[in-house]
Amino acid sequence: MDHRVVITGMGIYSCIGTNLEEVKQSLFEGKSGIVIDQERIDFGFKSPLTGSVPKPDLKSKLGRRQRISMGEESEYAYLATIEALQNAGLTEAYLEENEVGILYGNDSVSQAVIESIDIARDKKDTQLIGSGAIFKSMNSTVTMNLSTLFKLRGINMTISAACASGSHAIGLAYMYIKQGLQDMIICGGAQEINKYAMASFDGLGVFATDAQHPNLASRPFDSARTGLVPSGGGATLILESYESAIKRGAPIIAEVLSYGFSSNGGHISTPNVDGPALAMKRALQQANLNPEDITYINAHATSTPIGDANEAKAIYQVFGDKPYVSSTKSMTGHECWMAGASEIIYSTLMMQHNFIAPNINLDNPDDDARQLNLVSKTIEKEFDLYLSNSFGFGGTNSAIIVKKFKK
Repeated sequence: MDHRVVITGMGIYSCIGTNLEEVKQSLFEGKSGIVIDQERIDFGFKSPLTGSVPKPDLKSKLGRRQRISMGEESEYAYLATIEALQNAGLTEAYLEENEVGILYGNDSVSQAVIESIDIARDKKDTQLIGSGAIFKSMNSTVTMNLSTLFKLRGINMTISAACASGSHAIGLAYMYIKQGLQDMIICGGAQEINKYAMASFDGLGVFATDAQHPNLASRPFDSARTGLVPSGGGATLILESYESAIKRGAPIIAEVLSYGFSSNGGHISTPNVDGPALAMKRALQQANLNPEDITYINAHATSTPIGDANEAKAIYQVFGDKPYVSSTKSMTGHECWMAGASEIIYSTLMMQHNFIAPNINLDNPDDDARQLNLVSKTIEKEFDLYLSNSFGFGGTNSAIIVKKFKK
């Protein structure tokens, strides 16, 4: 079995917009979602910078029993999924009557765990932690909650792969559908944005330090970059077989052509060149494409010196200087477990609306990045194919190629 896999719905809840229309406009305008967080300063962070994601209020949408098992990341994912289902023309009745799966990227539940342990330490009574705590504090919290709320009966797993989690979730959903094992899968990624989730990163000294100009702090590929800016939210895509989409008269947005993956097999946190290059080559081979066929690459580039430099070398090794390259993290910061999914949405929005979003804050590319065809200002351009990179701690790599839909 070899089925075509299409995207029929998207939903987004991020620091540059809480719906597709807002996000599309922010991307076109090159708008930053980065702010200074006073709570982080008070908590002892070296860097107070973060993406600003509105706190969801789900009281009008869900009952108390449903809400008490949902942490921050599940709330973001829920709102993104609501938009994606509407975007795909899917109803509650359809989800109940058909087998729909879920594969979602998530790799932390820091706040839920810390708050539960604090109660037990303070009260010396674990019963006071509360009945919803266990469901909030497991890494699979997003898929547990969403599969229950939407009555899903297909594949049900959380993909935990550091900052490539969201991308691998989409890639695995693509493989399940391509092989005929599922007709439709809800997939994506979510990232909590609270101080507890980010404190250990801050302690490593990897965050940007320019607190005077938050909108300028995230600067992938730029020689003056000082580190990444943390961010988060939720991003959901509806993937289904072409046959399923046609049968239900679904609006087809784009087609997923391939999923390349690899592991660096080296340093736990420092990326190399060979691993990312292999993932990109594998994606090209699987899609039966040549490097010159790709018009745009949404780079993983997080605004760290070694990571950006090695990705630039890998892109140049595989593609040369032809494709346009930008990192939307220049606007959003690094959305971590969500990034691989949100950046598929960002890139698809660009392809839908015929523009390439800029790598903002790119004043002076470093030596390795200078050889790429970097986009520093929005380009109005029609294009049909893009590749999106996502890499993570432990050397995990994912590269996904998406095509504008044609029958």
